[in-house]
Amino acid sequence: MKDIMEKLKNYINGKWTESKSAETIDVVNPATQEVMGLAPYGEGTTDDIKQAVTAATTAFKAWRDVPVMKRVQPLYQLKSLLEDIQEELAVIITKECGKTLAESRGEILRAIENIEVACGAPMLIQSEFSENVASGMDEFMIRQPVGVTACIAPFNFPAMISFWFLPYALACGNSMIIKPSEKVPLTMMKIFELIDRLDIPDGLVSLVHGGKESVDAILDHPDIKAISFVGSTNVARYIYSRGTANGKRVQANGGAKNPIVILPDADIEMSTQIINDSVYGCAGQRCLAASVVVTVDDQGDIKESLYESARSRTTGYGLVKEAEMGPVITTESSHRIAQLIQMGIDEGATPLLDGRNAVIEGYETGNFIRPTILENVSLTGELINTEIFGPVMSLVHMKTVDEAIEFINKSAYGNMACLFTSSGASARKFRNQVNAGNVGINIGVAAPMAQFPFSGWKDSFFGDLHGQGRHAIEFFTQTKVVIERWPKDWSRKF
Repeated sequence: MKDIMEKLKNYINGKWTESKSAETIDVVNPATQEVMGLAPYGEGTTDDIKQAVTAATTAFKAWRDVPVMKRVQPLYQLKSLLEDIQEELAVIITKECGKTLAESRGEILRAIENIEVACGAPMLIQSEFSENVASGMDEFMIRQPVGVTACIAPFNFPAMISFWFLPYALACGNSMIIKPSEKVPLTMMKIFELIDRLDIPDGLVSLVHGGKESVDAILDHPDIKAISFVGSTNVARYIYSRGTANGKRVQANGGAKNPIVILPDADIEMSTQIINDSVYGCAGQRCLAASVVVTVDDQGDIKESLYESARSRTTGYGLVKEAEMGPVITTESSHRIAQLIQMGIDEGATPLLDGRNAVIEGYETGNFIRPTILENVSLTGELINTEIFGPVMSLVHMKTVDEAIEFINKSAYGNMACLFTSSGASARKFRNQVNAGNVGINIGVAAPMAQFPFSGWKDSFFGDLHGQGRHAIEFFTQTKVVIERWPKDWSRKF
């Protein structure tokens, strides 16, 4: 198959171009193991990055002086184009990423929401002005673009995450290079077919494939001024360290171990559905997936409800209507998750549901793991602090909400924490004291709307300014303060 399949192209300087790399990596459908494409990979991709930066630098010089009202016009067009092919994009996402069709549709809507917010840049980028800071002297601050920027995107949201950054970068006057995950490049290639139709300078937005070599080329290139990344904590720390060492702005979103706390006064039926959607949605492969469920003073009702709901969840190919959860991304991922489940059992956990060795009829080679519940996971073991990134619930029991908050705040991660309760006082205490950047009250996935920043804390985020909303505007601009004096008698000298 490799001998006849065409290698995927980059999009550089307004054209589809062949990669300089002779190496490729298979793009594989995780449900069927079908090879869907050959993505460029290896050392040769560093030359692709250099070519894209050259084009992006030239495009930036022209784009930065385009009035902001005109800079957002192509974004309006892109929004419309994306809306026209939503279903086609959703199918591509499901095929290469594995999530269900409904989840893929939701991802595209979130991408479009970010374009809508970025179109507010003419207001969001406005300056500050103070008249008469001293006699006859005015002072003001303006925002200007930073230059060539880059987005290093993960596999779990092939469309959405690039749009945490891309529309804001363009609206603020920057150029951008996008490196999609080598596991899921086809979605972004389809989106670039739309970008190719926009009235923007050649080179303003480029798509370059690759793995670590292309990432390092981005991190080291002196003309790239800002980098946006989403991925695991180890890689996020690496991206942030190497990028900032090279003098770049970096926002690097890392991993998570997201806890959900259920109080005795929570609505059991509602909480069960929302929590299981959080744990098992996208097969647990999202940075806001619930991982640890803490029941406070539970008499067994919520545990039984969570078990029955998880047990009845249908696992299958995401294009099949009945499927409620798809496969994990790779065979290696399924093996890693299975090993982590065993680790939890070896550390003393009881497997209420064991989803390993799942076989889905018609898709026997797929990377499927069914919903899993491990009860009484050791609080001193390794699994309780390890991001599983799969459909596994660690169920633990505590006596008080204070004990649960203390447990959460000891975690190295701080992406999300959620509470289920009918008590306003408990909710207020939780949101005030818990150390997490995204907090949900009776919400299982506390995903901020596009006008708010995606606020990870601790080892879940490296940097200062997050993606989305005003944070994105600030990240993709640099401030310049101007102090002016115009003495009245100067005109007599000329």
